Amino acid sequence: MNQASVGVVIATRDRAPTLARTLRHLLDLPERPPVVVVDNASTDGTRDLLARDFPQVRVVCLPRNRGALARTHGVRALATPYVAFSDDDSWWAPGALGHAVGLFDAHPWLGLLAARTLVGHAAAPDPLNEVLATSPLGRATDLPGTQVLGFLACACVVRREAYLDAGGFHPLLFFGAEETLLAYDLAARGWGVTHCPDVVAHHHPAPSPRTGRPAVVRRNALLTAWLRRPLPYALARTRDLAGEARHDPHARQALREALARLPAALCARRPLPPQVERAARTLDLPDTAAIGATV
Repeated sequence: MNQASVGVVIATRDRAPTLARTLRHLLDLPERPPVVVVDNASTDGTRDLLARDFPQVRVVCLPRNRGALARTHGVRALATPYVAFSDDDSWWAPGALGHAVGLFDAHPWLGLLAARTLVGHAAAPDPLNEVLATSPLGRATDLPGTQVLGFLACACVVRREAYLDAGGFHPLLFFGAEETLLAYDLAARGWGVTHCPDVVAHHHPAPSPRTGRPAVVRRNALLTAWLRRPLPYALARTRDLAGEARHDPHARQALREALARLPAALCARRPLPPQVERAARTLDLPDTAAIGATV
């Protein structure tokens, strides 16, 4: 593998200790990928840590928190044809990125590869692995793995050209279940999105739940519906969330925040082409819906 074939982008904010652990793992990889850290306006000494302990890492400093859009700044800072995303609590298994490069080289329409994710010190399989592996979208003759419309952002590799062609992560969603919209946009532009379990990532999330996460995920699922799905579908999802909001404070917050962003979503609305909408509808079935979302 050419050492310049794949680079790694990390978006971070105020998590210096876990970022340092992640960087040590990434810099020890046999592939020796260049690493770009995009700092979302940290205030905990992250930038001092990077300058002192990791001078070989390129740092992009943003003046304010841009959420998932920080990853796009990182992609633009790299010149490698392929880009692997890590979070500040995830990294790649030795050899995983080399294997991913081979898959991308052999499949010119592969836009995004979703890895198999192992969680914590026990390397337990993430529950999403099985959901992705059994996707009803099946395999395509010109793509590796199983076709999906969902992935974990901390465990995926993209073709740089495809990512930029699709517009990257959407600024309206900020963070939280932002992956589905990117999968939709890649597929709409003709790029393949697949799950390849032979490519492995490690994720070591903090044991405590992230405050506000349930509301953000539901908000962004609704905004994604308004941005890309048919109007009857988006209206039905809005009605469902409004019904839940009567007794669920997370749903109430999600609905309130989604409605505040709805004018911007309508301005950016771009319905999926028929073939991608058919795939999305397949994943709307109750037993497969998780493939179109992330945990």
